[in-house]
Amino acid sequence: MSEKILFVDDEPGVLEGYSRLLHKEFSVDTALGAREGLAAIAAAGEDAYAVVVSDMRMPEMDGVQFLSRVRFVSADSVRIALTGYADIQIASNAVNEGSIFRFLIKPCEKETLAKALTAGLVQHGLLVAERELLEKTLRGSVKVLTEVLSLVNPAAFSRGVRVGKYVRHIVKELQLNTSWQFEVAGMMSQLGCVTLDTQTIEAVYAGKELSAEEQQRYDTHARVAAELLSNIPRLEVVAHMVAKQDSAPPSSPAGVDLKQDVVALGAQILRVAIAYDQLLNGGRSHGDCLHRLRSRPDQFAPLVVDALGNLQLETPGMEARTCSLSDLECDMILQDDVRSPAGQLLIAKGTQISYALLARLKNFLRHEPISGAVRVHVPHRAAAGPSKMSS
Repeated sequence: MSEKILFVDDEPGVLEGYSRLLHKEFSVDTALGAREGLAAIAAAGEDAYAVVVSDMRMPEMDGVQFLSRVRFVSADSVRIALTGYADIQIASNAVNEGSIFRFLIKPCEKETLAKALTAGLVQHGLLVAERELLEKTLRGSVKVLTEVLSLVNPAAFSRGVRVGKYVRHIVKELQLNTSWQFEVAGMMSQLGCVTLDTQTIEAVYAGKELSAEEQQRYDTHARVAAELLSNIPRLEVVAHMVAKQDSAPPSSPAGVDLKQDVVALGAQILRVAIAYDQLLNGGRSHGDCLHRLRSRPDQFAPLVVDALGNLQLETPGMEARTCSLSDLECDMILQDDVRSPAGQLLIAKGTQISYALLARLKNFLRHEPISGAVRVHVPHRAAAGPSKMSS
């Protein structure tokens, strides 16, 4: 865990003083002004600063604006403001807008500053530990929900997996913090489809026209998913993203304001990812999908669409193979739909076989054997030869 501290001020002499005063006790970096500070934070990447200390009065971007930006680009960084007596109102604004941990009055004694930095490092450790525990707990809950969805509605599950993949790529390209929220929203975007029959879902994903009654039922799926997710603590933001996945982007230029609103940004990422999947699933090429989305900037946020530009559709480290259903193994990725003799979709193509899916299929085959073979992609580690599914 990082214990680096970044001081940001527009006066070189002040920064040099901080370094000289604190270098024996703390790992201190300095940045001359807000822009250099944001650049230093971006360059730190995953080794993010534990504490960011900023002066309030700086040209181009004041401390309130700077610390608000830090809150967005480096959420775990504890933020401390240094201010003069005349800047109390500014400091108050910083506390409200930038969620400041402490603000200190200049000139600040070394002992006071050191205590504040130590408290900031402790707070950072608590934030990181809480986030890691939260992410692991929520990911486990989401995994259970997706497993259930895979059994109840295979087509919706398959789309959710694909959308999740596109969302992960977009989040990485946009260098967004709290990436787990966006990723969970992608995976859960189709959760509301549990209320719909399989035929309706397959018709939607195939691009077929629905009856007015079917369309009305389908249009409720985002709201249903949001209501389900809102019952899980700490998934409120995710629920709002999912609820607004069908909303057109706000009219801000080039998505500048969009990146300041995590719910609006998440909703637009979902909207783009789902539309991209619909086009791709309809047989269009990656380039054609992007061209069609870019041609409608009023419907699909250009910032988000551009992030899909270098998406790799093929999964590396996979070997193509054809096998019988009884030879399927966990982690194999289906390249064909698996249907019952009556045509019921059991597992959709693109699905990675899980233990629950394998158990369901095994139970089904006991009563209704399915002949033929399916194409799969097999991880290289399993390519030595799959073991047959025990009866």
